[in-house]
Parts: sequence; C-alpha cells; structure tokens
Amino acid sequence: MDPYHPSTSSAIEHKVHARVGLLGNPSDVYYGRAISFSLGNFWASVRLQPSDHLLISPHHTHDLVQFDSLGHLVNRLNNEGYYGGVRLLMAVCKVFYNYCRDNKIDLQGGNFTLSYDTNIPRQSGLSGSSAIVCAALNCLLDFYNVRHLIKVEVRPNLVLNAEKELGIVAGLQDRVAQVYGGLVYMDFSKNYMDDLGHGIYTPMEINLLPPLHLIYAENPSDSGKVHSSVRKRWLDGDKFIISSMEEVANLPLEGRAALLENNYTKFAGLMNRNFDLRRAMFGDDVLGALNLKMVEVARSVGAAAKFTGSGGAVIAFCPNGASQAKLLEDACHEAGFVIQPVKVVPSCLSEIDRKTLSPP
Repeated sequence: MDPYHPSTSSAIEHKVHARVGLLGNPSDVYYGRAISFSLGNFWASVRLQPSDHLLISPHHTHDLVQFDSLGHLVNRLNNEGYYGGVRLLMAVCKVFYNYCRDNKIDLQGGNFTLSYDTNIPRQSGLSGSSAIVCAALNCLLDFYNVRHLIKVEVRPNLVLNAEKELGIVAGLQDRVAQVYGGLVYMDFSKNYMDDLGHGIYTPMEINLLPPLHLIYAENPSDSGKVHSSVRKRWLDGDKFIISSMEEVANLPLEGRAALLENNYTKFAGLMNRNFDLRRAMFGDDVLGALNLKMVEVARSVGAAAKFTGSGGAVIAFCPNGASQAKLLEDACHEAGFVIQPVKVVPSCLSEIDRKTLSPP
C-alpha cells in the first residue's frame, strides 16, 4: 500500500492527549517561549467513518439537547456552558477545507461521519478543546491522504484558527504540544512569527523530566472569572507588564538548560517564579481563589507549583523526592483536590509527519 494513500474505506480514529504548560506560559501570545508536554493521564479521541452524508455526531454527554426539566437545563448551562464538541468539529472542517483550497491541495474523497469522546476534565486548563480539534484534524489528514502535504509546523495554526472561529482566545503553545506530542521547547520570537507564520519548535527527550504531579479540582466553577487587562496594558506599552512578560519568556531558556543538566533544584525555582510573575501581572481576582489555593497547598509542603495553563489545574514538583510527594498527596486530599502522578507520552509524529518538518 502507498504510505501516502492508505485505504479510507474503514474508520479512522485518532487520540490526542491533554497538555501541560511547564514553563513560559502565558508568554506564547507575547512573542515569548514555552516548554510544554503531552499529558498521558487524559485525552480526547475523534473517529471518522466514511458515510453517504457528512454528519457531525453529537456526544451523548457533552452535547445534551434533552433534559429532565428546566432546572436541569439551567444547572447544566451554569456548570458546563452552552457548548460541547460539535462546534469544534465543524470549525476544524471549515478551517481545513479553506486551507486546502487556498493552498491548491485537492481533496479527493466522499463524505464521512465525525464523532468524538473525551475524558479531559472541563475547565481544568488542560486544553480539552484543542485536543478534540487536533484529533479531528488528524482524521481529516488521513481521510483525504494529505498528511504529507501539510507541514507539521503549520498544523498548530490550523487548530488555533478553528478555535478562533468560535471566539476562543488562546495561543499556539497548547496546540504545538498536542500536534507534536512529547516534550517540546518552543520559541515564538517576533521575527519567527512574522517571517514564518509560526515559531521554532524543538522536541526534547521526555526522560529529562523529573517526577511531576497534577493537581485539580473536580468542581472548578469558582475559578477566576474577572476579565484580565494584561493584554491591553502590554499593547499600551506598560513597562511593568512588558518587563515581567520578558522575564517569563526567558524562563524556558533557563529551564531547558536546567533539564539538560539535571539541575532540578533550579528547575523548581523557575516553576515557582513563573507562577509568581503571572500572579503579579494578573492579580488574585483574575486568578481566582480556588486556583490560588491549589498552588498554596502544594507550596505548603515545599513543592514547586504553577498553573498548567491559565488556571484550573496545577503542575507540582517535589524536589525532595518521595517523602515530600507523600506530604503533597496528603495535603491535597485534605484540601479536597484530586492529585495524580503525571504520565508523559512521547512524540506522536509519524515518519510521514517527520518528512514535512523543516530542517533544524
């Protein structure tokens, strides 16, 4: 069988894992840098089945349109919001189609049914939406046999553009981590973004990471809901925001060196500094009491801690080893938080994908 043209008569299914922003967030949207990795604890999967009509199949839990009562409907909206994954699947289909049309990539093939599933906790800052979009994009690449025609570096932009269609405000970091898989160092310097339309993405060995823990709340509804003014202040030239964001952007540079040297004490300090800078820029009202408490519980036993994204979950590191990790687990359980050892998944790029990469 031609490796570029697998059979599309049977179903295609792709799984994409959640992601953790380890260092540098939120500087990815300010021409900064980041280190992120694929989190094996949670994932989203999308299934594409050839069919006579093009159908986007609603999820039985996440796309409810039938309720027990008016109260059930309102409670559902209060806790889960208005949208499930159907809109994400529709948006990525539109962005994929337009990209192929604009780049003269011929799409040969019939119709299909798209369905999805996910176990990524909602509102947890683990990139559940982009995982669904990324998995769907992978299905489309294979169904239309165009994986070799759309460069890996471009794919995070397609995932992000699909989310922008829906008014989701985000940066490239999460999508890069989910397209590449594994552990990735990213440089979003302005000259790269202007010249290439994307950053420079460098995979790293996942065994460079020390043992990490994920902390999250099962009901994150009282996370920060106050609108942030940081973006406007940055655009207006606020010196404190600009200098703080530059410092955040430098943390991944130092962090990559620390990981390569197995200097985990330094790495712990960089994680803490990342959170402290975010807190100083955004303020406690934006971060939210629950998010702050997760970090404070971790730090109460001497663990390094920061958000995995913009809030909802925390990544923690115990530089003193197993005894400290046990203290962390006990403190989280006492505070009512879920804690899990982190599973890091290696790069998910295929041989076909790697052939599209630009030379380093």
